[in-house]
Amino acid sequence: MRLAAVDPDASAAVRVIGYFDQLTEAGAGLEAIVRGAAVLTGCPARLTDGGRRISLRVAPDGSPGAPAGPPDGSWLSASASASASTSTSTSTGADGGAVLWLERPGPAGPVEAMVLERAAAAARTVLAKTRGRAPTRPVDDQAAVEVLIDPGASPEARRHAAGALGLAAGTRVRAVALAGGQARIVPAADAGVDAGGPRAGIGTAVGLEGLPASWAGARTALRLTADGSDDDPGPRSVWYDELGGLALLAENVGSATALIPDELALEHAALAGPWVLPTLHAVATTASLRAAAATLLVHHSTLQERIAHAERLLGWPIREPDGRHRLYLALALRRLRRHLRADG
Repeated sequence: MRLAAVDPDASAAVRVIGYFDQLTEAGAGLEAIVRGAAVLTGCPARLTDGGRRISLRVAPDGSPGAPAGPPDGSWLSASASASASTSTSTSTGADGGAVLWLERPGPAGPVEAMVLERAAAAARTVLAKTRGRAPTRPVDDQAAVEVLIDPGASPEARRHAAGALGLAAGTRVRAVALAGGQARIVPAADAGVDAGGPRAGIGTAVGLEGLPASWAGARTALRLTADGSDDDPGPRSVWYDELGGLALLAENVGSATALIPDELALEHAALAGPWVLPTLHAVATTASLRAAAATLLVHHSTLQERIAHAERLLGWPIREPDGRHRLYLALALRRLRRHLRADG
């Protein structure tokens, strides 16, 4: 309060720093970071990274949307590349890598400059943890891909398909299952997926002979992906390597599996409003309630009120580890059933 009285801009900058530090501590994703930049500055924000084929845009009200066109070089921008220091710019701000943009020309005010700096730093932290840039030559000859993921294909047919795709013996690859039924084969160390593309399940790293097993894992992982919307919150891409026991759950829940009471309670709760499922997902997947509030861009007290209402609808507490674990499984089961027909 004293700082706000002496220097309002400095006070606002301190709040911006704290806000993005909270997002980083909570492990927030790129969309939450871009959303924060848009909401705090009151103008559309976007993150672009040609190498990873990422293009995210969020409106000032926090709603995501597809970019209408390429960024304007006159917009405010800052580099979010892992190898570059952040620099606010009124030109492109680009270095060939990731760039955070505010969709208005400069010059930047003190608060906008701080938002750009801290949001770009938070995005850089996320990008540094990704598994590599998107492959420059995706293997997408579907006829040949289908042969390599077919467990019944002959060795001769496999050799011919691998040759058609330019894959040498001993190459390590992963199968990727995309929503809609398409298959892809990508380098094991370079299995980036398009953030704006369809949902994707990513199989284990194998030699060419192991692609049928990698494909089976990719299809299992795909069933645990989500649209990322209020009605279907969750990750748009899932790695089979990281599923652990959830893989067993996914492989054994089918169309004939009876719904459990927790699933019915979750569907009942979801009818109370569009805030319910995103709130429950944030509570189940973040390290603390304060981290969940930061992810949702709501005040901690607002989140507490939402949780109290959700607990009455669900019929069990979700503030303690056991209740959150129960909620996490219910949400996973919901995703499995939601995508059962679409993804097989």
